[in-house]
Amino acid sequence: MKDLFLLVLQFASCTTSEEPDGKTRRRRRDIPGILSILLLITFSAIPVLAQNDIRISGTITNENGETIPGASIRIKENARIGTVTDVNGKYELSVPKEYLGGKLVISYVGYNTEELDIANQTTINVKLLPNIETLGEIVVVGYGTQQKKDITGAVATISSENLNQGAVTNPLQQIAGRAAGVNVSQTGSEPGSAPSVRIRGITSLIGGNDPLVVVDGIQGNMDLLNQVPPNEIESIDILKDASATAIYGSRGAPGVIIVTTKKGKEGKTTVEYAATASADFIPRKLDVLGADEWWEQAQLNGVPASANHGSSTDWYNILTRTGNTQNHTLSFGGGLPTFSYRASVTAILQNGVVLNSSNRKYIARVQATQRALDDKLTLTINLNNSINNTTGSPSSVNRAAFSTNLITNAYLMRPTDPVYNTDGSYYTDPNVFEYFNPYAISQTVVNEGKNSNLFGSLRADLEIVDGLTAGWFGSWRKTDNTWGYFLPAASTVASAINNKGIANITNNRQDEKLMDISLNYQKKAGQHIVNGLAVYEWQNQTYQGNYAQARGFVNDIATYNALQLGDLSRVQPGDMSSYKNDRTLVSFLGRVNYSFADRYLFTVSFRRDGSSVFGKNNKWGNFPSASVAWQLLQESFMAGQKLFDQLKLRAGYGVTGNQQGLYPQNSLSLVGAAGVTYFGGSQITNFTITQNVNEDLRWETRKQANIGVDFALLDSRLSGSIDAFTATTDNLLFNYSVPQPPFPYGTIIANVGSILNKGLEVSLSYQLIKTDNTTLTLAGNVSLLKNEVLELSGSINGVPLNTDYVSWGPNSFLIKGKPIGTFFILQHTGKTENNAETVADRDGNGIIDQGVRSPDRAYAGNALPTHTYAFTPTLRHKKLDVTMVLRGSGGNKIYNGLRQNLSLMENIGKANVLKSAVADGIYTTQYGSDLWLENGSYLRLDNITVGYTIRSASLKYIDHLRIALTANNLALITRYSGVDPELNVSGGNGFGGDNGIYPRTRSIALGLNVVFK
Repeated sequence: MKDLFLLVLQFASCTTSEEPDGKTRRRRRDIPGILSILLLITFSAIPVLAQNDIRISGTITNENGETIPGASIRIKENARIGTVTDVNGKYELSVPKEYLGGKLVISYVGYNTEELDIANQTTINVKLLPNIETLGEIVVVGYGTQQKKDITGAVATISSENLNQGAVTNPLQQIAGRAAGVNVSQTGSEPGSAPSVRIRGITSLIGGNDPLVVVDGIQGNMDLLNQVPPNEIESIDILKDASATAIYGSRGAPGVIIVTTKKGKEGKTTVEYAATASADFIPRKLDVLGADEWWEQAQLNGVPASANHGSSTDWYNILTRTGNTQNHTLSFGGGLPTFSYRASVTAILQNGVVLNSSNRKYIARVQATQRALDDKLTLTINLNNSINNTTGSPSSVNRAAFSTNLITNAYLMRPTDPVYNTDGSYYTDPNVFEYFNPYAISQTVVNEGKNSNLFGSLRADLEIVDGLTAGWFGSWRKTDNTWGYFLPAASTVASAINNKGIANITNNRQDEKLMDISLNYQKKAGQHIVNGLAVYEWQNQTYQGNYAQARGFVNDIATYNALQLGDLSRVQPGDMSSYKNDRTLVSFLGRVNYSFADRYLFTVSFRRDGSSVFGKNNKWGNFPSASVAWQLLQESFMAGQKLFDQLKLRAGYGVTGNQQGLYPQNSLSLVGAAGVTYFGGSQITNFTITQNVNEDLRWETRKQANIGVDFALLDSRLSGSIDAFTATTDNLLFNYSVPQPPFPYGTIIANVGSILNKGLEVSLSYQLIKTDNTTLTLAGNVSLLKNEVLELSGSINGVPLNTDYVSWGPNSFLIKGKPIGTFFILQHTGKTENNAETVADRDGNGIIDQGVRSPDRAYAGNALPTHTYAFTPTLRHKKLDVTMVLRGSGGNKIYNGLRQNLSLMENIGKANVLKSAVADGIYTTQYGSDLWLENGSYLRLDNITVGYTIRSASLKYIDHLRIALTANNLALITRYSGVDPELNVSGGNGFGGDNGIYPRTRSIALGLNVVFK
């Protein structure tokens, strides 16, 4: 019976076939692997009863002569005959005589598999050598590194060769679609703008959802990525679950992105030049009426002839152009046995597709490492400076009851309006309220900023005794941002004309210091490996800035650079302001990693944070975590199986905190100016309370549990990971409405509610073709996410709060038991004889109630995607390589406010409308109904790159060069009628709506990379 089951198991696992080269290869059958595993586990424990066996024994060691417990030994010709080494690396195996001419297979995770002839030997000792591909994969975790095989948490690693290519301007563009559970979205392609990223969903409302960014040990917000040259990235590690992020305590709740830049290496000096140039186009725009079509419909709707000014102007065309992007990086480095360095300079130059939108970014960096005291002391220094000059297209241009960016207003313009008057001045129509000329704005408005960033760090690591290292790390980051804006009367904007020009300057400065002292201890004793880390950390951030505005300018020569030339009699309250504040974070943290026989892995961490931003009763927070992993293949009951080459189970739980979104004085009662009054013939400024005190303001905490499995099978050609998680954010930070009295102010920032996120993440990679000259790898990932608002009501200081329905966007709400941004909306039913929109009277009382809790509203989906996915195949054939990124999301809705505004025929006398509006035939509406609610799902061919690498001894000074052609945003499949369905999904107030965005571009880029000898 046992032999029968073993035969079934072997048949289910694989068969053999002879290939053209004469070699025998295994081929897997399409039978569920779990069946094979169950059969294997059930019967591997049954002893093999055979006669005339020969007993073979020996010891398995590593490259250093150390014994390896848990190594697998089996007969190649009969995998059911096998064993594993004991705690001393020794084994014994009974081999039937018929297999004495066969081979013995010895394997262990992280080492090369050895095959040796049995040949009547009774003692076979084997030394296993490390597998460079697996052991060389180092993962950067909080305050250190680990080998990938030893990771117990949910961590995604993206190496430099797997980063997205093309005209990249921000590192987030390089990881889009590359990691499960990491949603990178780009809303428009405005120069200088950065994508947003969310790791495992929305974790907070006002507490912040941006992950912590760590660049070579320096911690910061998302802006820190703007200082990282895309071509200088070695790897990006993303910590996703709390067991991995809890070591960062109060900054780790939304996840952590760790960027490791390229370092100098010992040997000959290298010089490298990388360049990319792209042409950027607008692939999709809204279809509005042309001049003849508009006038035909205008007449049908009773528009007088005076509204037709006889022109035929394509406003969108004259406000846009073909954009371009350039990316240049020159780097050089080298080193000696005790000293290495690398330096680079980068220029990223963008000209946007909208007139007068551009960005110029320049980055210089240097990194050096010095070893001393017989290599016991290591010193590492990093210096980075960047300058970012931006010319922005005005992002908020006001019309009556509608505000949007400049280019969106091109859709609203009547096509019969001219650009210029007959005298050469910009055309305006005094008969239309708040009419302005968007082309005049593009040519006259000054909207420009300059941002300079400087950071540096120094790390010193000293090996005190064998296994014990002391470390000191310090970093200093300074950011200066100046933004100038000038709206002249010539812009045709009514407020600018009335005020004879408006100019303002905004200055913001940030000074951030960080220092930590650490002790790291590592000890190996037989099968036990212990690594301990203890850290004291201190951080301080100082913020300072000012704002000034003036009106009434005689001319436009100085723009915003001479505010004193404005009319001082026009100064209004709020035209001048300044601030300075700071925040301090002190932390004590520790972590212990323990491994037994490389089979059982344990990680425990604890962090205690004290922050100055919280109330006096809750300055400190505790953030523990624990995780375990089990290498199943090292167990004796798995010794004979042939299905898996790697199988590791993981589980973890941790608590992280969040203090993003809070300002240094949010727990205090504040007083501010409240207009002026006249007393005794003098003007006196009034003051009032502008913020309630909250001495109990405390950490927002996220508790997350994660279970996962990492696996490889089919001779490691199929590999992947599966993770399931659940995370609850408690003590939710939110600006709650409170009654007056007893509160002197109408809102208070407090900890009341909770949010739930749970999901499933799957990442797979399969080497379909693997030969010496050709590899074809099919890879991809999918993430499923469910979000729910668990609670928003509670009490503050004994005062009950009932906030189960909170408006959070265009017809979307925060509702208990529903996802963030749930659409609770009126239902479109048609139109009246006068073409006015009608909606359902759900409660039948004859009145359409548009209140927040209206019984006439109905649930109609939510703004958050429920699933995201990506497909990332790679083909390499000799010197040719081809990569592709297909990614998408679904399960969400978008409220298309722009379509609503462009679909009402009552506006045709003063604006343009969509061609679809003619067919819809809606003249007016009083409602925001589900007529304007659309499916937000999409599939995008985001990136495709074809590269060719040339290596030739005839190239005297060139080691190799690579030429690549990249297309970005090459195709989009969606049912959404707007410009692009990839909108703001940050989770903040207002997301899920579309009032117009800067165009999303399609680009074709040519890249060159040259490495000199």
